[in-house]
Amino acid sequence: MVKVVKFGGSSLANAAQYQKVIEILRADPERRIVVVSAPGKRFKDDVKVTDLLIKYANASGENVKVARQAVLDRYQEIADAYHVSDSDFEQINVHLIDLANLHHANKACRLAHFKAAGERLNAILMALVLKKFNVTARFVDPKQLGIKAHGDYNNAILDQHSYAQIEAVCSNLLDEAEYLVVPGFYAYNQNGEVCTFSRGGSDITGAILARGFQAQLYENFTDVDSIYSADPKIIAQPHPIREMTYREMRELAYAGFSVFHDEAIIPAIEAQVPIVIKNTDHPNLPGTVIEPEQNYASDLEITGVASSSRFAALYIHKYLLNREVGFTLKLLKILYRYDISYEHMPSGIDDLTIIFNQNQITDEILPSLLSDIREELHTDQLEWIDDYAILMVVGEGMRDKVGVVDRIVNALARKQIGIQMINQGASRISTMLGVHQNQVNQAVREIYREFFKNKGRAD
Repeated sequence: MVKVVKFGGSSLANAAQYQKVIEILRADPERRIVVVSAPGKRFKDDVKVTDLLIKYANASGENVKVARQAVLDRYQEIADAYHVSDSDFEQINVHLIDLANLHHANKACRLAHFKAAGERLNAILMALVLKKFNVTARFVDPKQLGIKAHGDYNNAILDQHSYAQIEAVCSNLLDEAEYLVVPGFYAYNQNGEVCTFSRGGSDITGAILARGFQAQLYENFTDVDSIYSADPKIIAQPHPIREMTYREMRELAYAGFSVFHDEAIIPAIEAQVPIVIKNTDHPNLPGTVIEPEQNYASDLEITGVASSSRFAALYIHKYLLNREVGFTLKLLKILYRYDISYEHMPSGIDDLTIIFNQNQITDEILPSLLSDIREELHTDQLEWIDDYAILMVVGEGMRDKVGVVDRIVNALARKQIGIQMINQGASRISTMLGVHQNQVNQAVREIYREFFKNKGRAD
């Protein structure tokens, strides 16, 4: 059995972090498949390599050489610390030069190629460094594994046929080297062009390989000791989550938990591979285990509370709305014309609220959208609410506990926090609440106090 191990940008930012990664790999011989991100920030005001590559992609004239050198210096610093030979390192220099000279189908394709170079070059360098420790390490490009994707160049979606390709080559590859070092974040489309996954794309690659190689565990090393029951920016020293289920993680990530990309869980869910979130700086700490529901038992009412202010809402009031056949269909057709999807649609007998991701609706289209809804649906009242935030209170324990929602509502009522919307998911492991943006942090604090006041410090 093997483990897939993914290291984020902060874990690979410089030579000192590289050393920590090497020690983590050598501590467990089952850590065979290594997924790497591009080098991240070395200090607070530093620039991530991916951002340097984007600057390189947009540079012109004399600035091209300067931008390329800024990227090269980051890798050179690490290579020098481990005495990587000039001849071995030259492939990194050549790839950076070639980036600016390659022909691309369009600007989006070109940008994806530049961004992917951060992970590619870091994987090449990691394989070279590992060899300095007298082990066999092999750089493996996603193309060799058959990882293909489709859709936007910079927001690609995995081709499901990729798993069969990975399974077909995995045995031979594992026989050839102690470590397979794979760059995260990118794949190839049907034309053989580079395309990148969405934010946190290296997490996605790690989960894809965990499923494709049928790993016993997917370890995701980052810069935090664990996932916490609330945002540490809102709650000082929140309660660490030692275990949680896939669906708890998905629910919390949707509403703002940013430690782990929620889409990255999907391949692991499909293969039922447990995930462990750990800190590269403190690898011996237990971290957070994310596992299938059938393996999980909790004595807590809730696992965590998350919030996000990226939403807006449209409130519609029309008498006898519930009796009008096709009302929702007409509304959805209008949204379809504007290429807008919705997040949630709680309703009553005369009322309906549609919750959107704010990024979908610009100031330019909003007036015409509201006008079309008003005229075609003959609404009695129509209100656009851009001062809107969502809270998700999540926990497998909610299903078996009576009065959890009452405690949530009462906790907010004591501080005069108005609830604009409340909706309990069909799985009964989550409750969603809508509040005004200026009250969302206070709402998180009050819910946290209600359920975790004896398990961590709340401000």
